[in-house]
Amino acid sequence: MLNALWLGFFVIAAVCAFARWLIEGNAAVFAAMVDSLFAMAKLSVEVMILLFGTLTLWLGFLRIAEKAGVVDVLARALSPLFRRLMPEVPPGHPALGLMTLNLTANALGLDNAATPMGLKAMRALQDLNPDPQTATRAQVLFMVLNASALTVLPVSIFMYRAQQGASDPTLVFLPILLATTASMLTGFLAVAIAQRIRLWDPVVLAWLGAAGLALGTAIAVLAGMSATALAAVSSLLGNLVLFLLVLFFVVFAAFRRVPVYETFVEGAKEGFEVARNLLPYLVAMLCAVGVMRASGALDIVLEGVRYLVQAIGLDPRFVDALPTALVKPFSGSAARAMLIELMKSGGVDSFPALVAATVQGSTETTFYVLAVYFGSVGIQRARHAVSCSLIADAAGIVTSIGVCYWFFG
Repeated sequence: MLNALWLGFFVIAAVCAFARWLIEGNAAVFAAMVDSLFAMAKLSVEVMILLFGTLTLWLGFLRIAEKAGVVDVLARALSPLFRRLMPEVPPGHPALGLMTLNLTANALGLDNAATPMGLKAMRALQDLNPDPQTATRAQVLFMVLNASALTVLPVSIFMYRAQQGASDPTLVFLPILLATTASMLTGFLAVAIAQRIRLWDPVVLAWLGAAGLALGTAIAVLAGMSATALAAVSSLLGNLVLFLLVLFFVVFAAFRRVPVYETFVEGAKEGFEVARNLLPYLVAMLCAVGVMRASGALDIVLEGVRYLVQAIGLDPRFVDALPTALVKPFSGSAARAMLIELMKSGGVDSFPALVAATVQGSTETTFYVLAVYFGSVGIQRARHAVSCSLIADAAGIVTSIGVCYWFFG
């Protein structure tokens, strides 16, 4: 799918460029496309410079959290909930702990740790599967929760905003938190309805009630604030939460007698390797997106959507963020490239860039996750996993747009 998507960018750009040349007589479009290739390659390297430092920093701190047992503590806290949501999984089965570790790691931004844990959890669930080619109820729920994963620490979004010169990279912290919460709750409720999960169980009700209360309280507190005040609160909370988490990781690890310096260096070395391996993918996607924009194809599509949005009486400022939103379920790297290109061309703190950053942090690469997780165990019939995941994506996108209008006016 990624091959087709990448090739499609170039084919669409070529068709649009030739049309502009033959119909409009605009031969300069080809020079613009070639210039864009080199400009995007240069931008990729500039992004990577910050990426090296940021990933090295955060994977160092997150390795401290792992060694200190922070993820294990969160896993034990969530296990009672999963036992009730997946009654077909026997109590004490290894899949319960692995799923909890996976979702906890996702929430903390431990992507490298989350994926191996998730694959192990899917294999453990497959051991209980009477029909190896069809996803079980537990596998569907686990899949949708991964595809709509709650992200408490969207560090990569902050990093991209910082690289593009944002005065406050964490400005989108609260909008992302609200949007990713909406995405996860919607995905969960969609599966609960499809599978008739017993939501009235006391433990399930307690967790849902706590999540709803926290979300409702946050909305109630923020509802009376102006856009300026909301932006200030988001900035303060973003920076405060990040600093307190770092402080907690280090102090808790020291209390558990973890060698914090050596552990940080160990995780930092992994961050350097991860960043280095990302460069080819970043160059590929940024160049493809840059060529498509230089050809005029992206502008033509967006103008058409903008016209329709205005025709029904809505504010069209969010339209420029739609490419990131529409591509995200298919390819995280393509969505990342579109986000960076939008911040570069439209301004890192422009309204469309803020919407795109919120979307990027609130939804997941649904089809990639489905392919990797189900493909790893040979599942061919996903049942309602795809539809529920896409419903969660839609909720995340709509909420992202809404909260950005609320926060940023």
